[in-house]
Amino acid sequence: IKKAKGAYIYDEDDNSYIDYIGSWGPMILGHTHPEVVTAVKLAVENGFSYGAPTCLETRLVEKVISLVPSIQKARLVSSGTEACMSALRLARGFTGRDKILKFVGCYHGHGDMLLVQAGSGVATLGIPGCPGVPKGATADTLTVPYNDLAAVHAVMEQYGDQLAAIIVEPFVGNAGFIRPQEGFLEGLREVCDKSGAILIFDEVMTGFRIALGGAQSFLGVRPDLTTLGKVIGGGMPMGAFGGREDIMNHIAPMGPVYQAGTLSGNPVAVSCGLKTLEILEEMDFSSLSKRVSDLVSGLKSAADRFGVPLSVDCQGGMFGFAFKDTMPSNFEAIEAADMQMFKQFFHRMLLEGIYLAPSGYEAGFVSFSHSETDILATVKAAERSIEVLAG
Repeated sequence: IKKAKGAYIYDEDDNSYIDYIGSWGPMILGHTHPEVVTAVKLAVENGFSYGAPTCLETRLVEKVISLVPSIQKARLVSSGTEACMSALRLARGFTGRDKILKFVGCYHGHGDMLLVQAGSGVATLGIPGCPGVPKGATADTLTVPYNDLAAVHAVMEQYGDQLAAIIVEPFVGNAGFIRPQEGFLEGLREVCDKSGAILIFDEVMTGFRIALGGAQSFLGVRPDLTTLGKVIGGGMPMGAFGGREDIMNHIAPMGPVYQAGTLSGNPVAVSCGLKTLEILEEMDFSSLSKRVSDLVSGLKSAADRFGVPLSVDCQGGMFGFAFKDTMPSNFEAIEAADMQMFKQFFHRMLLEGIYLAPSGYEAGFVSFSHSETDILATVKAAERSIEVLAG
């Protein structure tokens, strides 16, 4: 890729593509939004990094606290991976316990303890776990299927008093797009309340994209800690973790759990993220949701027209589809989709100038810069592509 603007990216041969990856989520305003670019230029003129606090990072954290229901205090980091690693370290330090529970197909960054049935990249590449990760690093990581409360209860019966945290994507974006079934997240909240484990929502993808306040703002389930990334940096390296004040007070220098990063909260990335969030506050998320809904219903209609099994789903600015009759509810179900059909569809769409995620295990992203014309062009391209594939 050579450059990007609005809903489009351009390759080195100056071919243009309607972009549904959006740098894997952060470009919710579209690429190179002029107000964001201006904010970054002004920040650059004052210096790239100081290794010391700034008023800007305080303003960004205050903005996050005002928007995300469960966050009372927050710490900035430089990536979503770092946010998840730090939140889990904090949960272990706060509870004095070692074991953590994650869900099959959920991806929480490339930290050693989290590369267990991590969906997305490792699934696409067919990597079983990851070479280079010592067995001891994952010895305390437990996994169960997403949307399976019975499996969670079985784990709690055996390890409940040893469990430091449950970490979960409230909407899965790394095993296709999977929504939580009714009562699933509420059940996790109840389990954590009874056991004393910390409930962590990984909203690196869903934060400020599913809704302005993240998935938790409309699901009605409040986690103890939340990890954020992607949009919070407006496209630059940025992440955060935050939550209950009593838990966050265990982070150094107020508490004994160490975490630090020289470039965390640097003024350039903070300026990019702060301006992005300020603009998002003025945007109409219902119009974004309508555009995404039009996209997935168009994809579904195209598949139905040629008798190709396709299921679709969306929420806010995220969407997903799978070449099977029903939308997956867990990672095992997405594995049963027709991945060969997906690969052929991806390449046909690329030829049509449509840039989808090159993996059937990834969600898609629509920005506020995608027009009705872009959506219609995408649906028409899908119709032509599926017609070819259907023979």
